[in-house]
Amino acid sequence: MLIPFFYRLREGGMKTSLTELLTLHEAMKSGLAGQSVDDFYFLARTALVKDESHLDRFDRIFSAYFRGVDDSLSDLIQDVPEEWLQRQAELSLSEEERKLIESMGGFEELMKALQERLEEQEERHEGGSKWIGTAGTSPFGAYGFNPEGVRIGQEGSRNRSAVKVWDKRDYRNLDDSIELGTRNIKIALRRLRKFAREGAADQLDLNDTIDKTARNGGMLDIRMVPERHNAVKVLLCLDIGGSMDDHVRVCEETFSAARSEFKHLEYFYFHNFVYENMWKDNRRRQTEKTSTLDITHKYASDYKLIFVGDATMSPYEIAYPGGSVEHWNEEPGAVWMKRLLQTYPKAIWLNPEPKSRWDYTPSVKLIRELMGDRMYPLTIAGLDEGIKALR
Repeated sequence: MLIPFFYRLREGGMKTSLTELLTLHEAMKSGLAGQSVDDFYFLARTALVKDESHLDRFDRIFSAYFRGVDDSLSDLIQDVPEEWLQRQAELSLSEEERKLIESMGGFEELMKALQERLEEQEERHEGGSKWIGTAGTSPFGAYGFNPEGVRIGQEGSRNRSAVKVWDKRDYRNLDDSIELGTRNIKIALRRLRKFAREGAADQLDLNDTIDKTARNGGMLDIRMVPERHNAVKVLLCLDIGGSMDDHVRVCEETFSAARSEFKHLEYFYFHNFVYENMWKDNRRRQTEKTSTLDITHKYASDYKLIFVGDATMSPYEIAYPGGSVEHWNEEPGAVWMKRLLQTYPKAIWLNPEPKSRWDYTPSVKLIRELMGDRMYPLTIAGLDEGIKALR
């Protein structure tokens, strides 16, 4: 396993040496990698990466090489044999055939049925409508179709209709150095900025000095004022991964513009909807999370709260305990959203999806209701409307 991975790193442009590979091998023999994929990842990165500028390159190669390896499934899921989910075929259906396939009839029914399948199933299934398998119309498995199911063991999204996804997915951080196309966004965001004079009077007020000196008959009268500071505080929450992959470019432009325009900017990532935790670094989102309650306690209510996301998900993710697509949330996402809005009354949601599609997506309607209809398209005109709502 290590030697092919070593060659993959070298082919990817990293200057990993045999000495570093042997160091990793000795560390593994000593048991430092433990039994966790995350532990092995951090150990391998420590041993094999000697230039921090190569960290992102290492992450991409590691993700591609060890794709699909995950040891962090919910307690609800037992070990599903790998052969049950191996891709040997992929289901292809016409629109008429898709319409004939019915969902289980609700979140609780879906979870109950999954538990029953795990207890009863004993072998691999392909092309069926009931068991955990592949290329079928069952709600459970990979490379098939069901209007409302649990995706297990599939590489990437295909139909974007899963209620839960039990795959480890790595998201990259948005690039805050993107400059192309951000000028108009900066101009729009600039309208939100407010300036206030703060601190000691240590900056020369040239106009007032000239005026007072002239009134003094030419006797110099130096006037000082506190320095002007950008007084607006922004809390930016960015949806990442899944359907948001289609909007990475415009989100990076918005993120980059916000970083350059606001002195007091704090940002966090979430996936699909807000729950009990958010995070600052997508590469460490499984191990370094920030409690949403800690965020509301740390940042005062004078922060302007801005969500950026397509609001496209299963309605269960908003309205149900356990509805999160990636983990088991004890409280519905709607409860966490209400807590955030109580703390930050000046809040908007920016949606990169065209406004013409909003009425056809139930989750968008739910979020608009929670936000008090303060959802705006992620366009220059939409930014103008949103900024007016934040003032």
